[in-house]
Amino acid sequence: MLVLDSTGLAHRTVRDLPEYLDAGDVLVLNDSRVLPARLIGQRRDGGEAEVLLLRPLPEGTHRWEALIRPTRRLEAGSQVHFENSALAVSVEGRDGETATVRLNGVADPLAEVRRIGQMPTPPYIKERLQDRDRYQTVYARAEGSAAAPTAGLHFTPELLAALRDRGVAIAFVTLHVGLDTFRPVRVEDPAEHRIHREWYRIDEDSARAINEARRLGKRVIAVGTTSVRVLESAATDDGVAVGKGWTGLFILPGYRFRVVDAMLTNFHLPKSTLLMLVSAFTGRERILAAYAQAIERRYRFYSFGDCMLINR
Repeated sequence: MLVLDSTGLAHRTVRDLPEYLDAGDVLVLNDSRVLPARLIGQRRDGGEAEVLLLRPLPEGTHRWEALIRPTRRLEAGSQVHFENSALAVSVEGRDGETATVRLNGVADPLAEVRRIGQMPTPPYIKERLQDRDRYQTVYARAEGSAAAPTAGLHFTPELLAALRDRGVAIAFVTLHVGLDTFRPVRVEDPAEHRIHREWYRIDEDSARAINEARRLGKRVIAVGTTSVRVLESAATDDGVAVGKGWTGLFILPGYRFRVVDAMLTNFHLPKSTLLMLVSAFTGRERILAAYAQAIERRYRFYSFGDCMLINR
């Protein structure tokens, strides 16, 4: 764990995190659970096809927004079938990078997806995870993400117990991770990048804990950029509001943070919305200097990598 604060840089481990938090601080975790949403099947011509379910459409669990491959072979009307399963995925239409698909052939499509689907790990992870729980946080409970909120993968029950023993409050929010985890920013001006909306929720207990910490002058520490987006999306003049809905908040340098005082986050890909968010939080030059140190010290980047604790 690389620690970045006003005194400079320190190189620690995640088990040292309780030393950096005080009694009364509140640690905010994203409890979204990853759906094994990568479906590998066959087209009618026998070729391989992949469907990555991103989010259900309002009509229910049968129609989804998805990424499909190969895109040139899966036009509207195409179907994908799966070995030893009655499930079929029909492509209804295309909209740029995404498609609308319908899950057919079984009474409970989600149960079948859970049975035959693979965890949607990033493309740079080549092996198939035999143990699906390796791509879930220990506190995951609200199913709906197309990728793990990976900063939370550092936490164990023992670490959470140590934080509680120190007097740190634990609050849970939900944000179902979607398409922008996979999409780099390809435009010259990042402000022109269209960020896809993601569903979030913050309940009464969590809002109360966060607002009480702020009232007492304690810190709000967000675990992961997804938790940051929930808190800043729910921000009001009086703290955070209870609620749920869709957020398209795109945090770029120049953004004024209203709730988050510190964050624990992994090391992110270049040209990603996530790297832009942490640059907005602490300054682009400071982040680039910290990343240079991390590279020199051979920190691991990306989903199963190391992390940074950033104190403003």
